[in-house]
Amino acid sequence: MRPLSKHEAPIISQVQDPAKPPLFLFGFSRWKSYVRDWFPDAKLIFSRPVLLPFEFDLYWKRQLLRDPRTRVLAWQYRGPPQLKAFCARQGIPFHYAEDGFIRSVALGALRVPPLSLTFDKQDMFFNANGPSDLEDILRTYDFASDRLLMHRARIIREQLLTSRLSKYNSGKSLDIALVYGKKTQRRVLVIGQVERDASIAYGCSKKVTNNDLVRLAASENPDAQIIYKPHPEVLKGTAKAKSNPERVRDLAMILTQDISLADALETIDHVYTITSLSGFEALLRSIKVTTVGCPFYSGWGLTDDRQPNSRRNRKLSIDEVFAAAYILYARYLDPVTKTPIEIEDALDVLARMRAEQLIA
Repeated sequence: MRPLSKHEAPIISQVQDPAKPPLFLFGFSRWKSYVRDWFPDAKLIFSRPVLLPFEFDLYWKRQLLRDPRTRVLAWQYRGPPQLKAFCARQGIPFHYAEDGFIRSVALGALRVPPLSLTFDKQDMFFNANGPSDLEDILRTYDFASDRLLMHRARIIREQLLTSRLSKYNSGKSLDIALVYGKKTQRRVLVIGQVERDASIAYGCSKKVTNNDLVRLAASENPDAQIIYKPHPEVLKGTAKAKSNPERVRDLAMILTQDISLADALETIDHVYTITSLSGFEALLRSIKVTTVGCPFYSGWGLTDDRQPNSRRNRKLSIDEVFAAAYILYARYLDPVTKTPIEIEDALDVLARMRAEQLIA
């Protein structure tokens, strides 16, 4: 399956008809009104963020059928459970939406608009139970023949590492040696996640907590220094931790401040994660990564996988996975001009935004 180009992508309408085609949005929180900027050529119609079970059948079905140009967008799985199947039966274009892999200089929980979004007609990219558009790209794209793409991927990856940018860029930059101390043994970093996160619910076949992950890392690396980095939302209090870090304090150094991921990965030899994107960012830095769940970047021969995926039977390089996710799959929008941009431009914008935040 060939991935859609920027100009072919069905999500971003190129219709110039003054009577704009309707785009219905389900499951979007009210503060996500920024999504209007992504679809200037469509008439956006928002449902309430949470619908009662009967509302879709009694009202929204009729609304969706009123215009043959109707398209539908759902934020993750927060739309009505029957929405996708209904659209399929009626021939209505449907896509899931989610934040991209380079997002902002602050957490999404703080209602900061993203520079990047992903749109998938099959499923959420973090759902390991079935294929997604991203997984199809990873399974089938002829990376070897696309030399321009791979050259571009290498340059962008170097730009990303040099800029020390990440998905979220709220963490403080500091001399990590002052936190970790002198390195006298192997270092293992355990990446904490928001344990109610959908990427764990749909990307992990068994229940695993952050504390379980710390215990696993400690048991498999008895001679290493174990460092546990809780999720920034947990540290900032915008999300609750289900597992108490104090219960694993005897096994690991627990970071208590939101340190930038680039700094946290300095001098690290091995990373343990459930499904976090931070694991992929560790791979970008040639750090060994163990995944307990099945994130999009596992199963391609790059990670120590504890949850196999029979659909992923191809070996890929780190640049190929990067190209698939960050270049071919994700979309980017300039927050000032409100126009689509490429990832190179998005990194420049994000770097400026971070610099301005530091000055402020």
